[in-house]
Amino acid sequence: MESRLSEKNAYAQAGVDVVAGYEVVERIKKHVKRTERLGVMGALGGFGGMFDLTTTGVKEPVLVSGTDGVGTKLLLAIEADKHDTIGIDCVAMCVNDIIAAGAEPLYFLDYIATGKNIPEKLEQVVAGVAEGCVQANAALVGGETAEMPGMYGEDDYDVAGFAVGVAEKSALITGEKVAEGDILLGLASSGIHSNGFSLVRKVFADTDLTAKVAELEDQVLIDNLLTPTKIYVNALLPLIKAGLINGVSHITGGGFIENIPRMFSDELAAEITEGTWNILPIFDLLEKTGQIAHQEMFEIFNMGLGMVLAISPENLAQAKALLNEPSFEIGKIVKRESQAVIIK
Repeated sequence: MESRLSEKNAYAQAGVDVVAGYEVVERIKKHVKRTERLGVMGALGGFGGMFDLTTTGVKEPVLVSGTDGVGTKLLLAIEADKHDTIGIDCVAMCVNDIIAAGAEPLYFLDYIATGKNIPEKLEQVVAGVAEGCVQANAALVGGETAEMPGMYGEDDYDVAGFAVGVAEKSALITGEKVAEGDILLGLASSGIHSNGFSLVRKVFADTDLTAKVAELEDQVLIDNLLTPTKIYVNALLPLIKAGLINGVSHITGGGFIENIPRMFSDELAAEITEGTWNILPIFDLLEKTGQIAHQEMFEIFNMGLGMVLAISPENLAQAKALLNEPSFEIGKIVKRESQAVIIK
């Protein structure tokens, strides 16, 4: 049977524009260059990203890896036609997990799938990824862009990432050092970060996202919701190198209740005093608008704290000084009687 597709344009007629793909690669080169760091080998466009571990100076290197996406927050970025920060979220979700294990991020790779390759839009996404890498001092060593008509709508795309970090074997943060009496130190979040957005979208489904909101100090709602996830690498590295951290919890999906117990043994619990840190206005607005039970908010959202650290009391002053950013003494580690997290 005679084909109805010309040999030259067959792929384009199937919905895939290879020329646009080449243009994306050219557009993102300048963004990738911003992320270069010592140890990067090869160039963008190879079949694999390479990194020379001997440049790290680590004697007993342990590689720590993390992968994640940004969930349904991406739907808000698409709806708002704002694509330059969602890449920061993607990097943050990966490198914040890595730093929680005591590892310094080394490099990152991204994966972007879309229904229609629009170079200008994909450049914005990768520019955000590059900015996240700069904030984390991680090199963007490669990635993949896939045009998948039929799988995604023309305006749709998804982004995911993969990061690798390195730690001295003796400096890994495993939670084994967390002990009764340790102080829980919370580090402020920048907002909702990248978790709980299926609920966020449901709560605000009938709300004008482009309107200014009095409870948010007249900030436009969509701007607040798309605030990129904070990257904690530079804040935590000095404490890790000084050996001041016993445990770290990255507060992501599952909020306080699921994530904080991940950094200590089953014999211990976290006793947290509400009111010792600033719960951001967006969480109050979510709770009120969605009529969400207050306790459930702690099971879903970060409530204004993106990281929680367990610090020995004798190391607390030094840890606060090295952090060089706002932190809050939110509670302490106690012996477990029933619940793993007690919020008073």
